[in-house]
Amino acid sequence: MENPTHIARRDWLKTAALGSTAALLARSAATAQPRATAGKKVRGVVFMVSDGMSPGVLTLAEAYSQLTRKRGTAWWSLYNNRSAQRGLMDTASANSLVTDSAAASTAWGAGERVNNGAINFTPAGKELAPIAAILKKKDVRIGLVSTATITHATPAGFASAVPNRGDEDAIAPQYLGRVDVILGGGSSHFSAADRQDARDLFSEYASAKYGLVASRDSLLASRHEKLLGTFTRGHLPFSIDRDHDPKLAAHVPTLTEMAEAALTRFLARDKPFLLQIEGARIDHAAHLNDIGGLLGDQLAFDDALARMIILIGTRDDILLIVTSDHGNANPGLNGIGEGYGKSNECFAKIGRFKASHERLLANWNAEKGSEASLVTMMIQEQLGITLKAEEADALLEVIAKHPVIEWNEQMNKPEGLLGQFVGNHTGIGWTGTSHTSDPTLISALGPQSERFAGIVRNTDVFGHLMETLE
Repeated sequence: MENPTHIARRDWLKTAALGSTAALLARSAATAQPRATAGKKVRGVVFMVSDGMSPGVLTLAEAYSQLTRKRGTAWWSLYNNRSAQRGLMDTASANSLVTDSAAASTAWGAGERVNNGAINFTPAGKELAPIAAILKKKDVRIGLVSTATITHATPAGFASAVPNRGDEDAIAPQYLGRVDVILGGGSSHFSAADRQDARDLFSEYASAKYGLVASRDSLLASRHEKLLGTFTRGHLPFSIDRDHDPKLAAHVPTLTEMAEAALTRFLARDKPFLLQIEGARIDHAAHLNDIGGLLGDQLAFDDALARMIILIGTRDDILLIVTSDHGNANPGLNGIGEGYGKSNECFAKIGRFKASHERLLANWNAEKGSEASLVTMMIQEQLGITLKAEEADALLEVIAKHPVIEWNEQMNKPEGLLGQFVGNHTGIGWTGTSHTSDPTLISALGPQSERFAGIVRNTDVFGHLMETLE
């Protein structure tokens, strides 16, 4: 006879993925005890990273989803389920209370804190074996999925070692034979035409029986067990830009599509696996103080989470972990108007945005204009916001690298000023344009999820992953 708590969990998983928060809460209330899974064997781990997600983003994303999609988010629902574990991640690196992604992923992937900028190299210069190299010897399948270049710091921390995270050309060959499914951006680090050493990694991967895919259609059509998919030369576009560009949408897969391509391959075989899925551009949007770009990619990440929940919904041997490596710029909705009565109205303006700040500034640079009227027009067209004359003048000055009056030095650049000007209309405020030391949110569901409750030191993740996949 099937365990009734297992049935409740399966039903909840389906409900959460569909975004039905009311049904979720009713079912959670009816379940008196969370499922005991501490001793259950884990066959696979899905490790999801919303890179650079400050804790407040969870609340913003839930409100934004309700506003624009008339439904809640999977991660918010996960927090409301008593079968899931909830905790906070202690994120420091070896040389700073504020970590970067390289040191953060190394902590998870090798169990030691290293200096910012290093991937699996200690401050003393000792090379550490990444978790993928260790688990591969135990016949564990490995997957890396990212919306950044797939050789970027977060995926690289699980499967490579370099003293300098920027050496992505050195990272790319280290995945060969070590990672089974590799999906994201960054074709330039595999292409002979782009690499400084002219090494043709695409041919090397093809010779090792990897299926090579470079478009959304080829990914969806591929039946290869091992995959190398790079869909852009650099990072994948922000979701807000992809969604407003039919050509991009036709060519570049979503994070959900890439994640599903990886997980379905692993679930089809009776072998243990570790799959890292990164929503990388949430971090990039925070650096740019771009609330439209950030929330668009956070919801894209949440869609991937919802799909993963559905795919593992009938399984009791898959551990799901959802977290972030660090906060970034700490965006929050400030109260606007008398009695904060205009806060909702201002927040709703984000739903009308048509482009990321990255694309907007790139378009501006392409125009090579110098008139305030042009930048005002572009921002009006893409963001639906009309800059004041003095705001447009200040933006032009900082783009031209001329001094402006700005007491917060982190904001003394185009992205900082633009974020503040947009915030005057949306109510969104930022503390800066860099990473923060805040503990990040962590949720876990499935066998041995209790390991991730409470305060979790980032280096502890490595031991938990190793022990669960033994």
